[in-house]
Amino acid sequence: MAYSAEFLQELADRNPIEDVVGEYVSLSKRSGQNLFGLCPFHSEKTPSFSVSPSKQIYHCFGCGKGGSVINFIMDIENLSFPDAVEFLARRAGMTVPERQSDPNSKRRGRMYELNRDAARFFYEQLSRPEGAAAVEYMQRRGISPATARRFGLGCAPDGWSALLDAMKAKGYTERELGDAGLVKRGKGGGCYDAFRNRLMFPVIDVRGNVIGFSGRILGEEGPKYLNSPETLVFSKSHNLFGLNLAKKSKFGYIILVEGNIDVVSLHQAGFDNAVASLGTSLTPEQARLISRFKGEVVIAYDADEAGQKASQRAIKILEKLELKVRVLTVRGAKDPDEFIKARGADAFRNLLEESENHIEYRLEQIRRGCDLDTPEGKVSYLKGAAELLSGLPDPASREVYSLRAAEICGVSAKAVQDEVAQLRRRRLAAARKRAQREDQRPEKLAQPVEGGIRYSDPRSAAAEEGVIRLLNLDPSLFRGIEFGEGEFSSPELWHIYEAMRRRVAEGGRLTPAELSGELSPGEFSLFTRVIQKPEAAENAPAALADYIAAIRRRGERGSGLLEIQAQQLKTKSYGG
Repeated sequence: MAYSAEFLQELADRNPIEDVVGEYVSLSKRSGQNLFGLCPFHSEKTPSFSVSPSKQIYHCFGCGKGGSVINFIMDIENLSFPDAVEFLARRAGMTVPERQSDPNSKRRGRMYELNRDAARFFYEQLSRPEGAAAVEYMQRRGISPATARRFGLGCAPDGWSALLDAMKAKGYTERELGDAGLVKRGKGGGCYDAFRNRLMFPVIDVRGNVIGFSGRILGEEGPKYLNSPETLVFSKSHNLFGLNLAKKSKFGYIILVEGNIDVVSLHQAGFDNAVASLGTSLTPEQARLISRFKGEVVIAYDADEAGQKASQRAIKILEKLELKVRVLTVRGAKDPDEFIKARGADAFRNLLEESENHIEYRLEQIRRGCDLDTPEGKVSYLKGAAELLSGLPDPASREVYSLRAAEICGVSAKAVQDEVAQLRRRRLAAARKRAQREDQRPEKLAQPVEGGIRYSDPRSAAAEEGVIRLLNLDPSLFRGIEFGEGEFSSPELWHIYEAMRRRVAEGGRLTPAELSGELSPGEFSLFTRVIQKPEAAENAPAALADYIAAIRRRGERGSGLLEIQAQQLKTKSYGG
């Protein structure tokens, strides 16, 4: 255990799960003692995300995620267990005790310090001869000194070991610099700076930590942009450049652009709600990050073909989170930075006001690929438009845009609406058939929904789940049983059982907070699902004996899942 059980329990007590989750999720629908809301971890229209104030756990019946308040912060903020503990401690005004065993804690803290010192070093170069090329480049791109300070821009000198030497003088080791992606090791064994002769953009997370860097080449050699590799504190797919500033914007939406320079240019022009992904297409994790702060996104990618394709991909990701999506078409320039330089901030503001919602944009993309002066082109456009519109969940949108498509091609609205309706019926029928096929698979019914966890023997796993539920209800039952590791068919359920057994043996309690540090996120999600199933408390010894017998009869196919389910039905009235 990295922390004492007493500290973790106090941390949970002072951070009620319903209050913490309520800062991220609207919890309004009550079911018994539980609160429900839309899951923040996957797209859904009907609330399946449950919070139990009495048990101090959350669980999504759709995607399977679940756990304690600590696990929730780990998931929603993309934090490690120790960092989530520190996050909640700060929230509650608590002092975090010295950790007993977290091998990455000191490395993580040290890496944050190193990145901060490296960012300062790069920034200081701008006032020295070594930074002349970067200063000249920023002047040419119209980046003011005030904007450079706001973003912490800097310069990686055109040398082999300027940063390496400076950081070693501060006491950092070559290994620490290598782990942070700031130096590379040569064939001869020596180290050299990973970023050289580049304009440097520190990547800062939403908590204000410098987690990595992006460097724009100032010369002719090397890739145009170079990003930090994946490290202990940096993941490209989970972060966005500029979000640390954009999250505080008074604008009610985020402008999503392709490059760092676009972000800097837009902020300088007064659009402080611009962000960019870090050398990758928009990822679902980045989309969820945006959704935590704003409910609307304007995609302002480059005007070239690659930018248009990236827009289409981003639309599909963003609309799954039910974000309002618009697409800005940059006319007369290749990107927002070039447009603002040529036309100014007011002209860009007009573009924003004229930006199309994503349906109009996608219809226009279909139209561009069809020659509407020919009957064949009109048919091709109408088929593409109908296919797109049949996938829209909102009936009003389907009707309105069916009328639009009909007007464009000069055909009756009814013809388009009938085609859309027919395609939608086919789409829904296909979806129902897929769902029925999945639901009718017996092994599917017995498998957990938690990602990556599969039961090799669902019959035995059902009994193993029953043992865990009973022991959670009445830990005194541990005195009467003893399992060997090989007796459990599921490694995950065995690990949960062992964690519970250790806590009880050490005199601890089986509270979610005290178990948080013992289980992986997937195991804790599985644990929360298991303990929420109905189980008998009154007849526990007899039920436990039945479960144990079922586990030890794993080889006998005649007494499996049906017996266990029958036992569960007998005891269902007691409630878990």
